[in-house]
Amino acid sequence: MQTTSRSSQGFVIALTATVIWSTTGPLIGYLSKTYSLPSLILAFWRDLFVSFGMFVGLLVFSRARFLLERKHWGFMILYGLTLGIFNSIWTFSVQYNGAAVATVMAFSSPAMTALLSRIVLKERFSSIKIFSITLSFAGIVFVSGAYDPAAWNLNPLGILFGLLSGLMFAIYNLEGKHASDTHIDSWTAVLYSFACATFFLFFFTIGSDIFITHKPIFSDLMWLGSSVSGWGILFFLGVIPTLGGFGLYTLSIRYLSPTVSNLIATLEPAFTAVWAYLFLSEILTSMQLAGSALLLFGVILLRVREG
Repeated sequence: MQTTSRSSQGFVIALTATVIWSTTGPLIGYLSKTYSLPSLILAFWRDLFVSFGMFVGLLVFSRARFLLERKHWGFMILYGLTLGIFNSIWTFSVQYNGAAVATVMAFSSPAMTALLSRIVLKERFSSIKIFSITLSFAGIVFVSGAYDPAAWNLNPLGILFGLLSGLMFAIYNLEGKHASDTHIDSWTAVLYSFACATFFLFFFTIGSDIFITHKPIFSDLMWLGSSVSGWGILFFLGVIPTLGGFGLYTLSIRYLSPTVSNLIATLEPAFTAVWAYLFLSEILTSMQLAGSALLLFGVILLRVREG
């Protein structure tokens, strides 16, 4: 009974995280289109604002969570590096593949998470779980529009970045499970992982200026200039959807296996499509509706099996 109760809690937390997370797409799209904000710069400020939000939140409500044992610092730096690399690779995957294909390839992570969980954590690999993974992947293909053959005009770098984005998110899931198993508080893990990710993204940005864009160092860091609305939206993106989504998602891994949490997160494109319809007047196509149904059915199957 206790196991079932914890599982139910985990599903609710993971689903809430996914709903909150799904608002990031429209916000990022708005910032990119309205202000032409470079992706790496957006990722840097987003992670910085998450760190700031967590710092203020813990300072006000739970200062005890600032404490991190010395033996965990090495892992936390690795955790932040994984997050920073994932954010960077995702940026380049969208650049080389387009959003539709990049989304599908990034959400290959449930399959990769399941495989890594089987190898590293000896997680059971049931037929229902495999079927749920297949349904989720098919649903993402429909929701993102990647069923269009024209969208798959990939180049070698695009394929590499796309697959690596899925792999890095899978690794991030397993590291989240390790943090839970070693009794690192979920919110403490979010604070320090994002702080470390911000540190790494700062140097990724410098590297981009030197080796890719060949612009003066720090020339793009204050891209939004004096735009109060632009900074306000970026701050909101970091403090509410990103912090809330990652925080609750990390917490859900305390109650569920990484594979299950990751599968629930695959509902994100479906929820994103709903937000886009409600707030941006983007009409859902029949294919997107079908994909949303497949995603939901995959999670329901998994919930019945876990229950």
